[in-house]
Amino acid sequence: MRLEIQCQNRLGLAQEVLNVLVSYQLDLRGIEVDPGLGRMYVSFPTLNFEKFQELMAKMRRITGVEDVKTTAFLPSEREHNELSTLLKTLPDGLIAIDSKANVTVINDAALEVLAVAYEAIVGQSLQGMVKGFNFQRWLEGDDVLAQTRRLEIHGKRFVADILPVMVPDETGHEILAGAVINLKSESRLGQHMVAFKKGDQESFNTLQAHSNLMRKVVREAKKMSQLDAPILIMGETGTGKELLARACHAASSRSGKPFLALNCASLPDNVAESELFGYGANAFPGSSDSKKGIFEQANGGTVFLDEVGEMSHSLQTKLIRFLQDGSFRRVADENEVKVDVRVICTTQKDLPGMVQEGKFREDLFYRLNVLTLALPALRERKQDVVPLAEFFIARFAARQGRKAPKLTDSCASFLQSYPWPGNVRQLENALYRAITLLDGFELDKEHLQLPSYNNDFGYLEQDFDGTLDEAVKRFEANLLRKLFPAYPSSRQLAKKLGLSHTAVANKLRDYGINRKTVKI
Repeated sequence: MRLEIQCQNRLGLAQEVLNVLVSYQLDLRGIEVDPGLGRMYVSFPTLNFEKFQELMAKMRRITGVEDVKTTAFLPSEREHNELSTLLKTLPDGLIAIDSKANVTVINDAALEVLAVAYEAIVGQSLQGMVKGFNFQRWLEGDDVLAQTRRLEIHGKRFVADILPVMVPDETGHEILAGAVINLKSESRLGQHMVAFKKGDQESFNTLQAHSNLMRKVVREAKKMSQLDAPILIMGETGTGKELLARACHAASSRSGKPFLALNCASLPDNVAESELFGYGANAFPGSSDSKKGIFEQANGGTVFLDEVGEMSHSLQTKLIRFLQDGSFRRVADENEVKVDVRVICTTQKDLPGMVQEGKFREDLFYRLNVLTLALPALRERKQDVVPLAEFFIARFAARQGRKAPKLTDSCASFLQSYPWPGNVRQLENALYRAITLLDGFELDKEHLQLPSYNNDFGYLEQDFDGTLDEAVKRFEANLLRKLFPAYPSSRQLAKKLGLSHTAVANKLRDYGINRKTVKI
């Protein structure tokens, strides 16, 4: 039994408590005192109920005792149990050694790494079992400091944090008592990095939203992420549509489930259908197995359809059915499948215009256009350009193990004034190249090597050479060479270009374009 005695700090009080226990001929198993809290704890063998009631009454009559009650653990027992549980459940190996490098405490994960039994290692030296660090020499050194080293155990590599354990002596000086070793395997370090990067990449925190336009988008996206209706994200190429989609998934109740993506523009129609909806057994010649599609694999999670404007009409029809109630049939399978999936789509096309032209189904557009986010082009959010640049510079410099270079004022001004037709992706790629080739510690606009660009005329040739007449002839020759295989006669080509047969025949002769020089 254990008692917690709330009492005053009075000389002789502990002796009187012990005298009560002696009067019942009880062996004292433990006693602890916490003068700061005014608590005393005692442990003794179990008594029957009547004698225990008598003992409690006698305890309460001791001068200075304010309250007596039972407790499940002594403080030291609680700490021991908590520490023991912590050591057992830690996934990383943990070893404590004394000042002679002999093992005093070791958890299950470390026993598994060392491939030994507890009884065989406790009290034994760790030195012969671990390669890469001399624990004895380190402990005997004049200045014992914390270390992070790479160790090898049974041919496997580990990163170890080796921390000295210091305890105070009677004079208050600290004495080295041993050390604690925390072992992390390559796989565990990899898991940490994956979790760290994933948490960093799939979060609204990674979106640089300093401009009012981007703040509005992020604010709306956070609200939409909590719902289950489809989201349509519109924006130019390179604006970060998939990053925003992943952030919406990570902030939703579906974050623990899969996020699977499909680029609708990258696959033929039949392949895209089987990827999305799967296929039944014997769906294709030589194939007897069935396969789950992305919708089934992502059940409970999110499916990301990139460039939905490129989806064929037949696939659009099947997608409408799925969006109605979450049910569909695999390719070449009669059984109906029902799943719970949220759909997030992106496009850089003008979907309303495509609807008017009959290139995109109107009913599908209205099903997708429930929650819409319009990502602004980078040229429309100039306040975000420099923070984005500094973010990319820091990331690339860290990957290359170097100090992040400083962005000069002229470079910052240039970045803000550049139109960025490729948006954030172009900025990221330009800075990656610049950081990779940079020798100094300052990044100037000369290091970026960006082509001149005009919003009306596109990219401009910086190294233009020759006269206008020569440039026109080069353009004419290239155009005729491209068209000649499809229109392999001067008459056909003249009709296509709206010119006379004679004019086109003369140009073909001047540029040396004929059936011998151009492959048809």
